[in-house]
Amino acid sequence: MAKTVYVDCFSGASGDMVLGALLDLGLPIDALRDALGSLAIDYGRVTAERVLRAGVSATKFRLVAHGAAEPVPRHDHYHDHDHHPHSHAHSHVYGHDHGPDAPHTHHSLEEIGGYIDRSALSAEGKARARELFARLAEAEAAVHDMPVARVHLHEVGAVDSIIDIVGAVFGMEWLGASEIVASPLNVGAGTTRCAHGVFPVPAPATARLLQGVPIYAGAVARELTTPTGALLLTGYAQRFGPMPPLTVTAIGYGAGDADFPQHPNVLRMMVGERHGIGATERIVAIECEIDDMNPQLFGPLMDRLQDAGALDVYYAPVQMKKNRPGVLVTVLAPPERREALSGVLFAETTTIGVRYVEMERERLEREVRTIETPVGPIRVKVARRGGAVVNASPEFDDCVRAATDRGLPVKSVQAIATRAWLESAEPAAPRG
Repeated sequence: MAKTVYVDCFSGASGDMVLGALLDLGLPIDALRDALGSLAIDYGRVTAERVLRAGVSATKFRLVAHGAAEPVPRHDHYHDHDHHPHSHAHSHVYGHDHGPDAPHTHHSLEEIGGYIDRSALSAEGKARARELFARLAEAEAAVHDMPVARVHLHEVGAVDSIIDIVGAVFGMEWLGASEIVASPLNVGAGTTRCAHGVFPVPAPATARLLQGVPIYAGAVARELTTPTGALLLTGYAQRFGPMPPLTVTAIGYGAGDADFPQHPNVLRMMVGERHGIGATERIVAIECEIDDMNPQLFGPLMDRLQDAGALDVYYAPVQMKKNRPGVLVTVLAPPERREALSGVLFAETTTIGVRYVEMERERLEREVRTIETPVGPIRVKVARRGGAVVNASPEFDDCVRAATDRGLPVKSVQAIATRAWLESAEPAAPRG
């Protein structure tokens, strides 16, 4: 049976809520402390306690500075779950007004990479953590229209963000889910104040990270989904939508700081088993034929469709009416992205109509594992059916990078990586 996790974000998501839910599911806090301690940075201590949120029992993850009685004010959000309810008006995303007990050290992206590399995380965990921090830095760079190297990494390098992201990576590996699905995210409502003025919710970095993901504004007039929460959910969830058919085996609740009267301020993780060999999901196929468009435009069209949430885009040559050669454009996507993707087709092509049909697809369980090879670490995408490996493919970008560094043909690096995988991997599934 494949282990599937459904993350219910009806009160948004933040890094500490993700960790609270993982601890509620049974993640040993001593193991989490050991993993965080291996970063060799001074962050104080982490604790977990039972709390009630609108009558629902949940686990609250807290970061406490050395010698402090109160938790460290969070830097990964504006006015959110983790701020004290009477102090949020003075908390800014870029680290101003942290309070006397908060650590003021911020770390660069390069420094964070060094901490991760010497940590006790697995090779896969290290690669995932570095990727998440890079995405967060890229989002900030895009918001401020500057190169990543010049981003002032207050948010990315704040200690609480480092603890949340690395802790979540460790916790997700402990959970060992083969599939993660998340609900649409409640981002909150109203406006929020930061160092650069008043912004509507979601805040700029959060909105950037949530591109292509279904979100909505709830009744609570405050920020509910933080940049770190958005980063973790978009980094781990394979898709967003309703809960798939599951036999639920465990439920974890991670608490935010505030206690709302409207609803429990918690993130819920439901762990269950899929009854079937592969994971199935609903998708929509959108198609149109084009015979009167400049061929140069098909390249940018594919980029626009992928940016708008397409799962796959492909072109096929067709012979159309009046015996004209044309191109069949096919877009596969989550059903909730159909309208946006149809809009891209109408805006970016010469078509005057599209057709679509919803269908089921079966996906193999998949994970990315990093293996050591004679040419350095290479990620391998591993696919399973019924728990047995049926395919393993070295990541092409990693092979290109290693080939460039070593002055080797790319096909030689692919062969080296495949051989290293075969020597280290479990047996493949038998035929039939």
